[in-house]
Amino acid sequence: MRLLAPAKVNLHLRVGRPRADGYHPLLTWICTVALFDNLTINRAPGRDVAMSCDMPGLACDAGNLVIKAAAALANLLAKSAAPAAAPELGLNITLRKQIPLGAGLGGGSSDGARTLQALNRLWAAGWPRQKLANLAASFGSDLPFFFYGPSAICRGRGELVEPISPPQSRFALLILPGSHMPTAAVYRRFDEMRLGNDERIDREPHWQQWTQLPAMPLLHALVNDLEPAAFAIDPKLGRLRGDLEETLRRPVRMSGSGSSLFSLFDEESEAAAAAGLVNQRLAVRCVAVEVAPTLTDDLNGRCGEK
Repeated sequence: MRLLAPAKVNLHLRVGRPRADGYHPLLTWICTVALFDNLTINRAPGRDVAMSCDMPGLACDAGNLVIKAAAALANLLAKSAAPAAAPELGLNITLRKQIPLGAGLGGGSSDGARTLQALNRLWAAGWPRQKLANLAASFGSDLPFFFYGPSAICRGRGELVEPISPPQSRFALLILPGSHMPTAAVYRRFDEMRLGNDERIDREPHWQQWTQLPAMPLLHALVNDLEPAAFAIDPKLGRLRGDLEETLRRPVRMSGSGSSLFSLFDEESEAAAAAGLVNQRLAVRCVAVEVAPTLTDDLNGRCGEK
């Protein structure tokens, strides 16, 4: 099976004070974007799951969400079968990375979620989407979204997902500085700066109205509460955001805990022109992408949707 695993952007992200369990309550609007990792999953004899990746230094062992998700589903399916009828669940998985690491784009989470969706079909498990999402939530807060995308409001620590219409502005400029921003470090600095505010979580925007806004009014409404903490850790990132806003003459936001930045556009030609301008003036990697793209792969975006 050949799969596309899309990146995501947090269009809007509010973060509260840490809960008793250590997690921060979130309120976030997430959309997929047309920047993809590519997964190829084939059956193999036995029960071993082998993985290779074209990104040097990326772990392909039990620490990788692809392996972790596949192993967890395999173990659960094996336990549910009679010993004599236990299926062969061996796999060979190849991952080609396009989504940068530590960029707030959810590449690893998307890879893990798409793996579960694919194996649900390949192994004829028949699990409904919510059951797969619940399993995925045990591996990370971003994973459940990818079962309900391309656009959703996420609450709790990210595991409570409500699908919503994509924004009217369907194109984005992704700015990819290439720096790795550790999520845990950003949240620690966020807490040190005492930036958590639970009232912001409770005051939800009129989401459906927001989906109908053109790019500029929507950009002015969007917020990411983690930006001050990320820019305190990496002041160059904050300066880059300022330079981008001056160059583009429009708001620029950060996705997740960084380091990627983005702006929205109503027309594909506008996003493409902005990419050329940023490349020319700031010499930073960027790419114009579709927001909430249709996935065309061996799953056709339908696996597990019951």
